[in-house]
Amino acid sequence: MKVYLVGGAVRDQMLNLPVKERDWVVVGATPQEMTDQGFRLVGKDFPVFLHPQSHEEYALARTERKTGPGYHGFQVHAAADVTLEQDLLRRDLTINAMAMDNEGQLVDPYHGQKDLEQRLLRHVSPAFSEDPVRILRVARFAARLAPLGFTVADDTLELMRGMVRAGEVDALVAERVWAEMAKALTEPGAVRFIEVLRDCGALAVLIPELDRLWGVPQPVEHHPEVDTGIHTLLVLEQACRLSPDPQVRLAALLHDLGKGITPPEQWPRHIDHESKGAPLVEAVCTRLRIPKDFRQLAVAVCKYHLHYHRAGELRPATILKTLQALDAFRRPQRFDQFLLACEADARGRPGYEERELPQGGILRKALVAAASVDNRPLVDQGLSGPQMAQALEQARCRAIAQALTLPSDT
Repeated sequence: MKVYLVGGAVRDQMLNLPVKERDWVVVGATPQEMTDQGFRLVGKDFPVFLHPQSHEEYALARTERKTGPGYHGFQVHAAADVTLEQDLLRRDLTINAMAMDNEGQLVDPYHGQKDLEQRLLRHVSPAFSEDPVRILRVARFAARLAPLGFTVADDTLELMRGMVRAGEVDALVAERVWAEMAKALTEPGAVRFIEVLRDCGALAVLIPELDRLWGVPQPVEHHPEVDTGIHTLLVLEQACRLSPDPQVRLAALLHDLGKGITPPEQWPRHIDHESKGAPLVEAVCTRLRIPKDFRQLAVAVCKYHLHYHRAGELRPATILKTLQALDAFRRPQRFDQFLLACEADARGRPGYEERELPQGGILRKALVAAASVDNRPLVDQGLSGPQMAQALEQARCRAIAQALTLPSDT
């Protein structure tokens, strides 16, 4: 029985990146031999064991054979006669198909070290095309390793395109798509996740509402980049620069979906694209089963991002209604997330990246002023119900006007 460190731990160690978790492959052992040594069987589809002390995962070397569509259609063979090279052959990328023995000697039958040096994400074998999840994983690795200059090898990208044409992506379930996307949104190069999916055609299948933004023009006086798809990636890039929060990043990514359904005869204008886009954001989040907190922020940013941009022009009553719609009084943290996503939108244009933006300060000052209004004098006047609500709203509008030195609406 021989034990090897495999996969991401070897890759990250060779790239001098932090090793978050370690996975092991055991060659020449049976399940009984593992349990006899105190390992606990946890794998459902193939033999995976937890180490009795470290609780790290140890999997028996295995091979896989495609038996049906999608990523569930596999027959797994795990036995003592499966070699390390056979086990590594079934892995997705060459940089993930390296192993290291207990003496630190590298086992690299598929030239992963060379691809690490050349900064390439390359498939190990044609069997890559049997599992559509690998498209998502390649895109996620591209996002994670983008700061190091990694790109997808041309032959791998072509293989991914063939998988899309063959309908393999259609078999992906929502939970798996979102799981990979959620991880990618935490990476510094999250933009690359979207770019890779678009390059291979998978984005049009998974999030057509987003894919259709490319080729849709915007007014050049506000958007020097013109193309809405390009703008969207610039916004996501700015969101990554402003915040590590994946909720902010998703909201930035989906904020302009409404522009994708503007009739071409109205281009480059996009009248009421915010309210038209909100149902599209809801549809994406529902289809991919994106968590509620992500969804709520994304919808809010879609519906109200123009209120952010026009903060200096809004009447106090409109500002107050916006704050109420955003639930800013009860959820100040989400209000901060909203402002970050909107700031990313404002900066996601060539020449706007470092500009002074007063909008966030205006809305924050308005919130502080409105929240500071004391309703006790209104209670002392005997007001209640609708009368109380109206009086409180008027008082808050006056406070906002005073704080921002604006004419009062009341």
